[in-house]
Amino acid sequence: MAFLTDIEIAQQNTPKKITEIAKECGIDEKYVEQYGSYKAKIDYNFLKDNADKPDGKLILVTAITPTPAGEGKTTTSVGLTDGLRKIGKKSIVALREPSLGPVFGVKGGVAGGGYAQVVPMEDINLHFTGDFHAIGAANNLLAAMLDNHIQQGNQLGIDVKQITWKRAVDMNDRQLRNIVDGLGGKAQGVPREDGFEITVASEVMAVLCLASDITDLKARLGRIIVGYNFAGEPVTAHDLKAEGAMAALLKDALKPNLVQTLEHTPAFIHGGPFANIAHGCNSILATKTALKIGDYVVTEAGFAADLGAEKFIDIKCRMAGLKPSAIVIVATVRALKYHGGVPKAELNNENLEALEKGLPNLLQHVDNIKNVYGVPCVVAINAFPTDTKAELDLVEKKCNELGVNVALSEVWAKGGEGGKALAEEVVRLCEQPNNFNQVYPLEMSIVDKLNAIATKVYHADGVSLTANAKKQLDKIESLGYGNMPICMAKTQYSFSDDASKLGAPKDFTVTVRNLKVCAGAGFIVALTGDIMTMPGLPKVPAAERIDVDETGKISGLF
Repeated sequence: MAFLTDIEIAQQNTPKKITEIAKECGIDEKYVEQYGSYKAKIDYNFLKDNADKPDGKLILVTAITPTPAGEGKTTTSVGLTDGLRKIGKKSIVALREPSLGPVFGVKGGVAGGGYAQVVPMEDINLHFTGDFHAIGAANNLLAAMLDNHIQQGNQLGIDVKQITWKRAVDMNDRQLRNIVDGLGGKAQGVPREDGFEITVASEVMAVLCLASDITDLKARLGRIIVGYNFAGEPVTAHDLKAEGAMAALLKDALKPNLVQTLEHTPAFIHGGPFANIAHGCNSILATKTALKIGDYVVTEAGFAADLGAEKFIDIKCRMAGLKPSAIVIVATVRALKYHGGVPKAELNNENLEALEKGLPNLLQHVDNIKNVYGVPCVVAINAFPTDTKAELDLVEKKCNELGVNVALSEVWAKGGEGGKALAEEVVRLCEQPNNFNQVYPLEMSIVDKLNAIATKVYHADGVSLTANAKKQLDKIESLGYGNMPICMAKTQYSFSDDASKLGAPKDFTVTVRNLKVCAGAGFIVALTGDIMTMPGLPKVPAAERIDVDETGKISGLF
């Protein structure tokens, strides 16, 4: 039997006009800015004008530690939201926008999968409403103004060897990681070492996603540190008088994007900060707007619960005053067997012994969510045809021992119908006692905050700082940035900072190599290894499969 690809399923779907979706949400047409027939931006005045309306319940979808076997977090998020509609609940999904880099690199498209997708899938995966282009332009305007200031006399005394701001492009292009620019003579600029980040790693992206309104956006942009002067003091975008023009470029990008699922459930897709170097969540504005419209709002955070969920709780929820009513942990039997030591090629075979060995990874995430974050949770097993009853029963038994239920999610194959069981459990959990808790208070020292994350969430023995990180720590605290939340940048493939340590490793220390202030975003990035902010294309990039025919129909986006 031949299965349809994601893009073929999406192209067979007949979406509703976006004006109809907005009307069903209760959004007056005066707030709707159409981008064609099936996409719209919602003016931020909608949120201001509905500030007194009660919020719906917020549900976070997270996952076990990622593996090459895949977990299906976005697919589950979309299918759960459709499933909530199937059981009569007014639900909305709020997700991140995909970056062009991974679309043309490894993934080939990130808008859900199977019969649990958001549409128009091709637009969402490509230029969409131009948000990422605007973010890249704002980033690069700041870079241009910085270098121009140096060229025109450098009144601020910027040390070109201490410039931290990089240029950005939304593409996987390893050639641009480290460059020398300003060559060609006196009139062409001041020669210096430079580099590019992918747009989703830009602090401008994190700023846009954490801004509460345009005034806050401008203030955050002004606080961005671009480098240091010869006295070692930070130089900001405000010092360069750049924030006004940057905000002008971003004024439309700040507005949340409204689309729909295959089953016509409203979907906000807005923003896409890196889940390593940044906080990995969609925008606060999109989430808050959704909460004014839906009784249940499903959102997700990047990577696993040790990274995405922790940052969602300690950064996004803290800054936005949000509180999740329930958390869904996505897992697959295949991924758990991989954590138990089974090679990818053998994951389709029943192996209860390996599953038992891999289960501690899931159980540690469950324990963290229940007992560290204090939020009711459910495990969603993303179903594969190769899963056996014995394997599914074992997962359910081990989760039940921790007082957590398991729901089989069949949304990839059945859409919302396959998400009804999960939806019923989520609705039940939303009414359960909730002891929501952040991992640390902001008043803690930076070292204590780092240790709190490492010991409580990763189950490490603690953190150790390199000599360089200790110097940076002293400088950060002396400059008055010590009370910010921590954004941990570590491998997504392990609880530890060593990608090869699968499962739930014990007896390890997390080494912090660098500390960086993102004063605009409002957090301190703690780098625990070489975190790539400009990916490269693989040997066979997804771009080789993507094409368009004479009618404009796109193929190859999975």
